[in-house]
Amino acid sequence: MIETVKTMAEAVRKMTDFRPRIALTLGSGLGHFASCIRTECVIRYRDIPGFPVSTAPGHAGKLIFGWLDDVPLVCMQGRVHLYEGYTPEEVVRPVRLCRALGAETLFLTNAAGGLDASWEPGTLAMITDHISVLVRNPLIGPNDDEEGVRFPDMTHVYDPELCEVLRAAAKEESIPLREGVYVQFTGPSYETPAEIRMVKSWGGTIAGMSTVVEAIAARHCGMRVCAVSLISNLAAGISKTPLSEEEVIAAGEAAAPRFERLVKAAVRKM
Repeated sequence: MIETVKTMAEAVRKMTDFRPRIALTLGSGLGHFASCIRTECVIRYRDIPGFPVSTAPGHAGKLIFGWLDDVPLVCMQGRVHLYEGYTPEEVVRPVRLCRALGAETLFLTNAAGGLDASWEPGTLAMITDHISVLVRNPLIGPNDDEEGVRFPDMTHVYDPELCEVLRAAAKEESIPLREGVYVQFTGPSYETPAEIRMVKSWGGTIAGMSTVVEAIAARHCGMRVCAVSLISNLAAGISKTPLSEEEVIAAGEAAAPRFERLVKAAVRKM
């Protein structure tokens, strides 16, 4: 894995010497946030050897290097998912690349289903913990000690100090911010009502098809992590309507102003 990451980093360094402090991943329907960045360089995923390419709707597939106020960051405008046919190791390559380029913090976002009937579509929810037993761990296989320890601790995957930053940013911007436990499924099919009942009984409150494997890899390589979900729909068995990708993208567009304000306020404090 580390040789692939080194190759990707060398390719990026031929195009830019920009050193980000924060890596921001934009989930489904949230790609428009990239317009808030004062851009230094844009690199398409397909122009980086070994970098997985986004195929999901609403994922542009670009690395955007630049500034949010005075904070240097790299924005992943779109991510890759297990359901696209990528392995967990491939899905987390972008995270490892951002770390190799200098990023110390990973700010993850996603569009996800809400397991609480009181959470309306458009709700923003901070992830405080996750359940990962339903997907293959991205650290399975030989461990590279240059990247991280064999058995990384996951007591605080989502950094408590960064969670406080998000709470303070939400309060400052008068944005309601829920909190919950994220459960990653593989997709691409949406979850069944029985599956949702199962993970609710485990303590899950948010269901989606991303984020967890990326958070694990980030912690493995020493990054601090925080994450926010846009609740784009109520999960199967809770929602009264069939689920669709159009609903996810539409919810992202509708929530864009609040999401942008929250991320801007939080990044300024990090």
